[in-house]
Amino acid sequence: MNLGQAIILRILQAIPTLLGVVTLVFFLLHLVPGDPVDALLGETALAADREAMRHALHLDVPLMQQYFTYLQGLLSGNWGQSIIDHRDVWLRMMERLPATIELATASLLLAIILALPLGYWAARYAGKIQDTASMTFSLLGVSIPNFWLGPMLMLLFSIELAWLPVSGMEQAGSLVLPTVTLGTALAAMLSRMARSSWLEAMSMDAIRTARAFGIAETWIWWRHAARIAAIPVMTMFALQLGAVLGGAVITETVFDWPGLGMLTIEAIQRRDYPLVQGCVLLIALFYVLANLLADVLGLLLDARQRHV
Repeated sequence: MNLGQAIILRILQAIPTLLGVVTLVFFLLHLVPGDPVDALLGETALAADREAMRHALHLDVPLMQQYFTYLQGLLSGNWGQSIIDHRDVWLRMMERLPATIELATASLLLAIILALPLGYWAARYAGKIQDTASMTFSLLGVSIPNFWLGPMLMLLFSIELAWLPVSGMEQAGSLVLPTVTLGTALAAMLSRMARSSWLEAMSMDAIRTARAFGIAETWIWWRHAARIAAIPVMTMFALQLGAVLGGAVITETVFDWPGLGMLTIEAIQRRDYPLVQGCVLLIALFYVLANLLADVLGLLLDARQRHV
C-alpha cells in the first residue's frame, strides 16, 4: 500500500466516526430533560402558544424525521439555525472560533516549550533526581483537572496578587491563565512521551555506532536520537490538537473566554439543539482531523506503518 492509498483509507475510516457522532449527539440531546420552548416562552406560557412555537420550530414532527432532515441539511452544507435567535449556526460558530484557536495555539506552544526540555532532562538523567523531579511535574500535570487548576490560579494570581485579569479576553494578560490551565496537562503528557522515546532511541544500534565513532554525547542526544524520538512525539502532539479543543470547553467556561467551548455550554443551557449539535460536530471534526494528521505523520515518518 502506497502513501496515497493509506491516506485515502484513513479518510474513509473517518466518515463513519463523524456519522456516529452526529447520530449520538442528536438523540442524546432529545433524551435529556428540558424543552427549548420553555427557554423561549417560559414555563407559564399558554398551551396554545407552546404548541404554535413547537410547530414553528418543527419540534412536533417525529424524531426520526427530524434526524433525517438534519442529515440532509448537513450534506447540503446547511448546519441549521439557532432556535433562540434564528441566526445561522455556522456563522455563530465562526464568530467564536478565532478565540478558541488563539487559546489552543498558545496552549500548544506552551506545551512544546515545557515538554521538550523536561523530557530531555528526564531521559538524560534517567533514574536520578532530575528524572524524578521532571516526572513528578508530569504526574501532577496529568492528575490535576482543569476545573480545579483554573480557579486555583485565579485565586492566586488574580485575587491574591492582582497580577492578571480574572476572566474575559479584553484586558492585557487575559490569555495567560487559560493558557497555563490548558497547556499544563498537554505538556505533562508530551514530556512523558519525549522521555520514553528518547530512552528507546538511545538504546538502538545506530546510537551505539555513533558513540563508537567518538561523536559528542550532546550531539548524539539532540542530533541522532532526537530524530528517532520525534516520530512518536509528533504523533502524540498531533493527537492532542483535538484534545485541546475538547479541554477548551471547561477552560473557557472557567475563565469566561468567549470561544467555541463557551458557546457550547451556553447552547446546552438554553436547549438550543441545532447550535449544540453544530458545536459538538465541529469539535468532533477537529478531533477526526487531528487523528488523520497523526496517521499521516506516522505514515510519512515511518514507512513500516504503510504495510499495516
